[in-house]
Amino acid sequence: MKSTPLPLNAANHPDHPGRGGLERLAVKVTDWSERWFPDSYIFAAIAVIVVALGAMAIGAPAHGVARAFGDGFWSLIPFTMQMAVVAISGYVVAASPPASLLIERLAALPRTARGAIAFVALVSLLTSLLNWAISLIFSGLLVRAIARRTGLRVDYRAASAAAYLGMGATWALGLSSSAAQLQANPASLPKSLLDITGVIPFSQTIFLWQSMAMTAVLIVASLLVAYFSAPAGERARTAQDMGVDIDDAGDGIGRPTRPGEWLEYSPLLTLLIVALGAGWLVHEFTTKDPILAISNLNTYNFLFLMLGMLLNWRPKRFLRAVARSVPSTAGVLIQFPLYGGIAFILTKAAGMDGTTLSHHLASAFVSVATKDSFSAVMGVYSAVLGFFVPSGGGKWVIEAPYVMQAANELQVHLGWAVQVYNAAEALPNLINPFWMLPLLGVLGIRAKDVVGFTFTQLLVHAPLVLFMLWAFAATLPYSPPVMP
Repeated sequence: MKSTPLPLNAANHPDHPGRGGLERLAVKVTDWSERWFPDSYIFAAIAVIVVALGAMAIGAPAHGVARAFGDGFWSLIPFTMQMAVVAISGYVVAASPPASLLIERLAALPRTARGAIAFVALVSLLTSLLNWAISLIFSGLLVRAIARRTGLRVDYRAASAAAYLGMGATWALGLSSSAAQLQANPASLPKSLLDITGVIPFSQTIFLWQSMAMTAVLIVASLLVAYFSAPAGERARTAQDMGVDIDDAGDGIGRPTRPGEWLEYSPLLTLLIVALGAGWLVHEFTTKDPILAISNLNTYNFLFLMLGMLLNWRPKRFLRAVARSVPSTAGVLIQFPLYGGIAFILTKAAGMDGTTLSHHLASAFVSVATKDSFSAVMGVYSAVLGFFVPSGGGKWVIEAPYVMQAANELQVHLGWAVQVYNAAEALPNLINPFWMLPLLGVLGIRAKDVVGFTFTQLLVHAPLVLFMLWAFAATLPYSPPVMP
């Protein structure tokens, strides 16, 4: 259910005297964005045209550009499917009955309204390190459970923004990082990118001590901003004030009505399949380095799908959760093929001198950046581009050919270059509604209801992230690409 608009002289007015300056600015920016910004697919389509024109501008023939686009269109199909399953498996785990029970118990812990908002933020930030989809759904359901508590006047907007912090701060630094997963899986990498970067394992990206230190700093900063920016007392707008229906829908799968439905409600098949899956996972983690095992995206998805199947217990409930999760994969399924085509145009469509657009862009990076400034320059670039191309994995395929080539030429640690991208790419998520959509569907509100609070986070995060990217880069030596 969507939130009920209030009169313009009420608390939702952008210039209401009760609002702080940052919140007023954020509401106005969001109103402008909702009016003028099209769907993210339009940005991906425009990117195809811009890159194609750029390739032709350096001398690549039109037929060569078209051939590169077609050759690359399906090059990301394995990764597209993998990222879709990340979203699906995260949803089925977060929406399972045991997770629902855990959510109700967690919702009873906070004692104050601001404490509840900081608690939601902590849950979102930590769960996003495991799985961004779990973080979105689990945190959103936690907000609804807290909102149902009586005697605790929690601002529903601030709590909803806190539930989204994982996507804007820490998800790309965790296990479901699209760029880190892609670089650790040579089978998923386009050949043209593999030749530039080689294979970069998790030990050289998300498990670097520099990356983990940056994650810890971002968590602390996010919690402080979430706590002190939350309205309290009578200034807080609850879910009831906003007209949001927060009643729990319950189990909803009913009972079998005919003999043919018996297996749909029986856990027998679930237990047999999960037992087989558990046997494979034990073998995988006992015969390989656990870090290498979990960095395989197929293993990662398999683990969470088996967990989701087990937690939902009955096939009927599991299939219902899968069906509800599918809409959140639409952007990935339709946009990633375009990104694959862009990557091939960048790296395959050559001009008369044999150079590609990727080569020219890499040269431009080298010309404006030094080894010391590369991380800051790349961070700003990735953050700005991330607002227009809101896709961690797809955007990495576009950027990686030239930024990683520049990193090689400037002798910047390749794993840290991936983390520069990860940390900076998450920043625009704080104000871009693309990745908010699954969460907003759970919460029953609109992006403009939360962006005032996420924009405040962005003002703190942006300079902090860029400083850490620059400072930590100096502590890491360069190593040439490692081929599989």
